[in-house]
Amino acid sequence: MRQQSPHRPLRADAERTVMAILTAAEKVLSSHPAATMEQIAEAAGVARTTVHRRFATREALVDALTAWATRQFHEAVESAHPASAPPLVALYQVTANVLRVKTSWGFAMSRTGTASDDPEVARVHAEVLDECHRLFVRAREAGVVHPDTDLVWARRVYYALIHEAALHRADDSDDGTDIDGAATLVVDTLLRGIGTGGGGGAFRP
Repeated sequence: MRQQSPHRPLRADAERTVMAILTAAEKVLSSHPAATMEQIAEAAGVARTTVHRRFATREALVDALTAWATRQFHEAVESAHPASAPPLVALYQVTANVLRVKTSWGFAMSRTGTASDDPEVARVHAEVLDECHRLFVRAREAGVVHPDTDLVWARRVYYALIHEAALHRADDSDDGTDIDGAATLVVDTLLRGIGTGGGGGAFRP
């Protein structure tokens, strides 16, 4: 995406156009990863020249899409208040919020965990991982997970569960429904493996 001056934000109509292009790119590239700029423009309902005015190359468009998804990912975690909410509540809410992003922006999210040339994408991704680490530390301190749990391994299992839940949602439905059920399944599965056993059954928010 062409760099915008921080003192000259996009006009509302230009911002709507960019979002229409990014949304169309996500939808088209999810089904056809090799889709062209022309196909994305058609899906967005704009001329190909309009797409090229906003994004000089296909790579620039994909990079912008990845950056957008990364910001949504970060906001999904932050809005769950992982540093202040009760750890079990925060764990559930982070899971639900992240699943919503992953199911809505699956193509872009598949790129956020890879090495990026964009330092901002790399920084935000690292910050999210740090937030998750601190949440798991709080969960262990609160007795939500067993005190001798290997938190590195626990987080890897957690990320894998979220990934599989997102794939399951994508396979079963394209409308993003029942995210809460998927989040509960992830948290229940995680804690039955590393929980203290004192919860008296499956967690329900």
